[in-house]
Amino acid sequence: MAPHHLPFYLAPGSGVDTLMVVMGIFLIGTVLWVGTLYWKLHSLPERMAHKSQKLQFEFVAVLGLISLFTHMHIFWVAGLLLAMIDLPDFGTPLRSIAGSVEKIADATPSDQDEVAQPGPPAPEKPGAAKEKERSHV
Repeated sequence: MAPHHLPFYLAPGSGVDTLMVVMGIFLIGTVLWVGTLYWKLHSLPERMAHKSQKLQFEFVAVLGLISLFTHMHIFWVAGLLLAMIDLPDFGTPLRSIAGSVEKIADATPSDQDEVAQPGPPAPEKPGAAKEKERSHV
């Protein structure tokens, strides 16, 4: 009984509301798109740290998870700042120093083995005892 000049957004008598179906599909698509955008933005610090092979990658990843579960944005900002900052590598020089010290320490017992071998005792200098006393002080 409705007139034929009704607007398109009104449901016809058949019961199928075309505008509601189109808006439902648009709403689902928009929610999925915004969710994907949110996840990409949320994982930005972690991807930045992973791409540049940062030492603090695990710390940035943990800050991202904490910010995800607590909804506190300060952790995300801290993770982003850590991903952008290049921390100096202290580990490599310290490992090199430790390796050199181990080589020196391994070389010292071989000198002591030569002294411990049986044989005639080496004559000591008269001032050697005073040098030993000073070295222990």
